[in-house]
Amino acid sequence: MRVMVVAVGRLKTGPERELAEAYRKRAQAIGRALGVREIEIVEVRESRAQEAERRRVEEAIAIASVIPERGTIVVLDQRGESLDSAALAALLQRWRTDDRPAVCFVIGGADGLAASLCERAALRLAFGTATWPHQLVRIMLLEQIYRVASMVAGHPYHRA
Repeated sequence: MRVMVVAVGRLKTGPERELAEAYRKRAQAIGRALGVREIEIVEVRESRAQEAERRRVEEAIAIASVIPERGTIVVLDQRGESLDSAALAALLQRWRTDDRPAVCFVIGGADGLAASLCERAALRLAFGTATWPHQLVRIMLLEQIYRVASMVAGHPYHRA
């Protein structure tokens, strides 16, 4: 199974990108033992359309084009469910058992995500009700993916 982080916008070179990459590498290394082939970050260009709805639609089309057939979609949404790490681990294990080719975590642009994409999601995931900068959301998500992989592998990184 592949784990993809599909994000609208690019992380610029600097400490945020370095930290995101460090968690991605850690998660990928421990994930191999769990049947996770790779953890991939796909950056989608921000739309330049004038209207917010048009930007969301254009970005949704670009996002949908990189999601593999039968891929499980998880959208990051502050109005979504707040899951603890154990619950997220259980979901990822179930999707792996269901032989899903990929789990795609989607981080929208400044205007959010198009409703059409959210409706296709198996899960709307929130990191609390606060509004977080997209750079930090990506880092927090990659840390959670690493934490979940560590939990499933029995690695001591996760402590309750």
